[in-house]
Amino acid sequence: MVMPWPKTTPGLGTNASRFAEMVEKMSGGRLTMTVYGAGELVPAFESLDAVQTGTADIMHATPYYWAGKSPAMHFFTTTPFGLTAEELAGWLYKGDGMALWREAYEPFGVIPFYAGNSRIQAGGWFNKEINGLADLSGLKMRIAGLGGEVLRRLGVNTVLIAPGEITPALMAGTVDAAEWVGPWNDRAFGLQRAARYYYVPAFHEPGAGLELTVNRNSFEALPEDLQAIVEAAAAAITTETVADFAYNNIVSFQPLLDEGVELRFWPDDVVEALGRTTWEVMADLAASDPMAAKVGASVDRYLVDCDRYAQAFDKRLFDMRTRALAAG
Repeated sequence: MVMPWPKTTPGLGTNASRFAEMVEKMSGGRLTMTVYGAGELVPAFESLDAVQTGTADIMHATPYYWAGKSPAMHFFTTTPFGLTAEELAGWLYKGDGMALWREAYEPFGVIPFYAGNSRIQAGGWFNKEINGLADLSGLKMRIAGLGGEVLRRLGVNTVLIAPGEITPALMAGTVDAAEWVGPWNDRAFGLQRAARYYYVPAFHEPGAGLELTVNRNSFEALPEDLQAIVEAAAAAITTETVADFAYNNIVSFQPLLDEGVELRFWPDDVVEALGRTTWEVMADLAASDPMAAKVGASVDRYLVDCDRYAQAFDKRLFDMRTRALAAG
């Protein structure tokens, strides 16, 4: 197994190893995996190539890292102002998301399994305040996915740096800002020592989907019971991963602030520009690739329903809970 992050990365590398342990135990030792972190067998961003060619049998990753092969990959991780963790899981398991994902991956000879979600991410770490749209111009930022294209159109110089290299790059001034995941992972990577201002939430990652993707030939060579074990272990690690991120981001948030981090929220003019530019980027994405257009149409239909429901239920519940806690 290969992955684009270090094996010790909380919730990511650690749960990839946990998945391998599950498979070994469930199979009574008939199916075992050697787990390699980023750079140990192949470079971080060559994980899919390794699985595709058979250098590795399986990877733990996130699909938008492979958008250069197919722009449709973005939708299976996240899109700006897109699906939350719960909404993405619903689309994959109960809508047509999983069928579309497997169709998108079919040309590469691999089969994806859902492996959980980071839930709502942080917007990023900055060494200067963003008080308005003009402050984005000329900024050099590490950011992944379509959020990078949105910011690029707003004047940001965006770069993609492998996860294990983010903190050194920010400390060295190679970048002025960087996003990674959220309080749990960001604190583990020491990002609070590399930048002062922490902007939340992430407009670009309302919930990042993860994958366990296997070489088709390797998977089909397994007997049916071992195939079922791989699928069951992926489902189990999905639940564990979502719980990991939900709990650990919450309990890591205040300790992160206690280290002197200054929490910031996006100014109104920045939010408006991000939203306007996002829909331009999404339209261009659909026009660039038939598969991206097909997947995007499915997500767009569902997203309208998601927002209608969230406005009536989620948003009002959170507002009511805040008032109730204040009253107590």
